[in-house]
Amino acid sequence: MTSARNRELLALVPVAILLTAGFAAVFSQENEQLGNLSLIYGAYFLALCLVTHIYLRIRLPDADPYLFPLMATLTAFGLVMVYRIDEGLARDQANWFVLGLVLFALTIQFLRDYEVLERYRYTIAIGGLLLLLAPRVPGIGQQVNGAYLGVKIGPLAFQPAEFTKIAIVIFLASYLREHREVLIVGARRVLGVTLPPLKHFGPMLVVWGASMFMLVFIRDLGSSLMFFAAFLALLYVATGRFSFVVIGMAMFLVGAWFFASTVPHVHERVEIWLHPYEDPQGSGYQILNSIFAQADGGLFGKGFGEALITVPGTDNSLLPAAQTDMIYALIVNEVGLFGAVGVVLVYMLVAARGFKIALIAGDGFSKLLATGLTAVFAIQAFVIIGGVTRVIPLTGVTLPFISYGGSSIVANFVLLALLLLISDRARREAAEPAGRMAALGAPA
Repeated sequence: MTSARNRELLALVPVAILLTAGFAAVFSQENEQLGNLSLIYGAYFLALCLVTHIYLRIRLPDADPYLFPLMATLTAFGLVMVYRIDEGLARDQANWFVLGLVLFALTIQFLRDYEVLERYRYTIAIGGLLLLLAPRVPGIGQQVNGAYLGVKIGPLAFQPAEFTKIAIVIFLASYLREHREVLIVGARRVLGVTLPPLKHFGPMLVVWGASMFMLVFIRDLGSSLMFFAAFLALLYVATGRFSFVVIGMAMFLVGAWFFASTVPHVHERVEIWLHPYEDPQGSGYQILNSIFAQADGGLFGKGFGEALITVPGTDNSLLPAAQTDMIYALIVNEVGLFGAVGVVLVYMLVAARGFKIALIAGDGFSKLLATGLTAVFAIQAFVIIGGVTRVIPLTGVTLPFISYGGSSIVANFVLLALLLLISDRARREAAEPAGRMAALGAPA
């Protein structure tokens, strides 16, 4: 569809203008004279996006025309925010952006027939779980804020959970496509609630157990919640039974409550969330300063480069981990509530386009895979924004495409590539019957 690709091309222009304006605003705060460096950065970003657009026009002409521009918007905003914090980190982020685009293109090139992933679902699942456990391996594992999230092998450091989320979604989509009927047939109603046969309750118990294991062993509340919520979304789409989702949510809440009451590090996270004022200079320092920064931003924000990240005259951090965990608080402070809501709306639009792809997908695996990838992306955004705003306990996951981190941006570009592959096939198959009817002169 040429018109779809033209819409994509037009949508990329304002993204480049947004990045140029953002850099110009940052430079204007740092220098009395505004040079042409912001224009150079904007042109460079637009050139990369145009090359990617041309590649999509050739390889996936029928793919969704809005997903890539929406992701580019988030990436552009993230680059400006990270540059405003640290120029060196922004250069690293730009390099990760380029690498992400390369892997994005390679995924499209070699996975045009993405259904081949079904044949290797157990291999993919085992690989994903091994990656998830890697941070606990002595010598290579890294602990970040009490959670085992990172792996460092020589100069290479990354967060395995970002890639594991894709592997787990692929496995669950394949497994539920094959066993969806088993979960429905034989289900019984007890007190108005539809229960699957006890012998087929296994998948939910296994995923629940894996989530609780992550909560205790890896100490990663965010990934635990993200994976289990994505599983429940897939389970609902596969079976159409909302009662299964309610049962799963109840299991997670009971498990989380039990471990929050008995496991010290989980209990500490919950206590910081509920009672941050009990230790405002210690454990509650980060979340309290996040709340104060958001309140200080007001409706319209203080402007790019105006937020205080360190205590004036010192190197003491006023907003710890501003480039990762707390970047949403920095966004609210500098562009205000309206700007932050705009960022949330972009994430909601991404979710809407992803779920639309799932709706029009013709086969079960494509439908479930699109649902799972979209759900895990949207839930990740909710988990970090919810943590920063004290809706839920603060976790260590990153804000997709915006927070600093190579693992996140690379993994999410692979996720985007898979969604575009699904949408290209789904939109092409949906257009073929209409095209045949038009050729035969059938009435619309």
